[in-house]
Amino acid sequence: MASTIEIKKCEKEEILDQVQKKAEELFRSGTYFCSEAVLQTINEFLDKPFPPDIVKMASPFVIGLGKAQCLCGAVSGGQMALGIAYGRVEGEPMPDRMFEVAKELHDYIKNEYKSTCCRVITKKWQGDNFKSPERKEHCITITGEVARWVANKLIEDNKVEIKTH
Repeated sequence: MASTIEIKKCEKEEILDQVQKKAEELFRSGTYFCSEAVLQTINEFLDKPFPPDIVKMASPFVIGLGKAQCLCGAVSGGQMALGIAYGRVEGEPMPDRMFEVAKELHDYIKNEYKSTCCRVITKKWQGDNFKSPERKEHCITITGEVARWVANKLIEDNKVEIKTH
């Protein structure tokens, strides 16, 4: 991964806004669901270190692990996205920073929504089989927030190069 060059705060915020909007639009359009939208967005943000079909890896995680409504799909997609930049390959030592950022994402969502469990985060809409437009918008928001959080962490940790004009 490339090093980050210094950017002005407003430029960073614009970039994070674009990342958030991209993830939200991928979900809103029906192109992808929560976990897939986050992973696809971050893979693109990192200039596609993995082929586009990596998103298949995230498909079983939608709606809280295959509709089990357990771990929020956006969170699991975010964790996979963090693995792109912080993960290891066979034989490498486990990076301490990977554990730190993974826990930070977990704690961020838990602080914001009081849980990382899909069933708890969407409790207000239980019984409608996840079909209400309000539930979908709620999940789109979380998806965008997770993508933004991951992108911000990647910028802060010099895992992505930001070019200024």
